[in-house]
Amino acid sequence: MNYSVAMNKAKQAISYYRTHGLLSLAKKVIESLESKRSAIFTKSDILGFYDFTLYKPLGPIYQEGSAKANTVTWVVPAYGKGSGGHLNIFRFVYLLEKLGYECRIVIVGSHPEYNTKEAKKQISEWFFPLEAQVYDGIASIPASYYILATSWQTAYYVRNFQNAKHKCYFVQDFEPYFYAVGSDFALAEATYSFGFNSITAGGWLAEKLRTEYGGKTYPIGFSYDRALYKVKKRTRITGKKVFFYARPPTPRRAFELGLITLNEIVKRIPNVEVIFAGWDVSSFTIPFAHVNAGTMNVSDLPDLYSQCDAALVLSFTNLSLLPLELMACGVPVVSNRAPCTEWLLNDRNSILTAAVPELLADAVCELLQSPEMHAAIRSEGLKTANLSSWELEADKLKNALIEIDH
Repeated sequence: MNYSVAMNKAKQAISYYRTHGLLSLAKKVIESLESKRSAIFTKSDILGFYDFTLYKPLGPIYQEGSAKANTVTWVVPAYGKGSGGHLNIFRFVYLLEKLGYECRIVIVGSHPEYNTKEAKKQISEWFFPLEAQVYDGIASIPASYYILATSWQTAYYVRNFQNAKHKCYFVQDFEPYFYAVGSDFALAEATYSFGFNSITAGGWLAEKLRTEYGGKTYPIGFSYDRALYKVKKRTRITGKKVFFYARPPTPRRAFELGLITLNEIVKRIPNVEVIFAGWDVSSFTIPFAHVNAGTMNVSDLPDLYSQCDAALVLSFTNLSLLPLELMACGVPVVSNRAPCTEWLLNDRNSILTAAVPELLADAVCELLQSPEMHAAIRSEGLKTANLSSWELEADKLKNALIEIDH
């Protein structure tokens, strides 16, 4: 192991320790060592790992009146502190509870057995304070009026479960794109043909699932945490700063394309400083002035964003919450032009261009060098963010459930 890789591992361990504590870190290290040691002597159990994809009907067939019309069961994969996908799921559970729904959370998939009381406590502390009962495994849950898959893996469990009136799919991204074309791609894609009613994050997914897979779709939108993300006072006077969301392990966020683009920007405007956040980038050769913010506490992000003059946010599947959060902090956004971005971003509230390094660099440089354009994009971005509301989107979800029932 070379020095840079060792330092990267050490930083990741420190970050894990700060989030989960020393005992949890020690367990993680032991599990990793045992896993590597046992892998030398054991074979990969492909059939066991993918057994969940086989159709095995579970439980009695739903009978009218078996569950109250306000019961909603959310089937989720194993969660972890800071998971953005789970944050959105539990946010809507929280908001539906405020609208009078009785929610349940079911954790499925390969994971150590959960103490469900402890899991409920963790979810309430790490995400939102929920009334929802937590279950470990789908075989243990009662009848439900609605049952929602929340990822492609969980869709197979929902397909098997018989004791629900309406089977639905909470789709946050087009998950086949998470993989190279092959087994996982095909298994993820197949779930869009299960006949579930799909509640999608944005219009791009709704249109894609409707036109390509014949699904019934109900798009809802995004918002942001208004108590957290707002324009903060700038602490520097001179120089330009460009924020880049760096996620090298996540191909759909295009780290390589972003790095090439940023290098072009700095060549043209040498006094630009780049802020990397989202991942530790110390193991990469970066030949220009930059700040490696790594993985940050969410509470520290608004101040960091507010110091930046522009943000480069690339996405080749569905957008995350990041563009709205940046806009709410007064940061103009530059992104790649594509159907998966244009359902939220447009030529008024951001700058969109083809995913070509020179063109993306042109867009950022023009934004940095044109006060008029900067002011206009910033103003429209703030307006877009301020018009959004999680409560409004929860009402859309409620209306979707009502329409599905009718």
